[in-house]
Amino acid sequence: MGANSPKDHQRIISRLIVGLGTLYSKGSLKLEPFPETPLLEGEPSPVPDVSLFDNVLYETPVIIEVNHAGGIKSDLKKIQALIDEENYGIVEGFIFDYKRHEWHKYKLRTGIVQDNPSFCETINLDLATLL
Repeated sequence: MGANSPKDHQRIISRLIVGLGTLYSKGSLKLEPFPETPLLEGEPSPVPDVSLFDNVLYETPVIIEVNHAGGIKSDLKKIQALIDEENYGIVEGFIFDYKRHEWHKYKLRTGIVQDNPSFCETINLDLATLL
């Protein structure tokens, strides 16, 4: 979950932040979207590409990584570890393969989700509609 700066990668992050930010600004999304922000403020911690933060509970129930086919397995392991540790309040983790236009999802107490992997239950939104 470090910096990855290809324009295609940053373009997807931007589209997600703009789309989610618009929903948040209109009040139809209760979680505030942040780009490349540490999970714990003021402490060294993982930095997902996009995180959805609950300003009431001070938790991040949703994280999104953007990568290409070569990095999907690595990101899936990272997301799985973060969710299974339960240290950050993450319930759903997503990875978008920007070269293949494929979504991958990992959910707390469920594992890998094959059916409709771009649908975020936490916010009741298909993330693919933002791209």
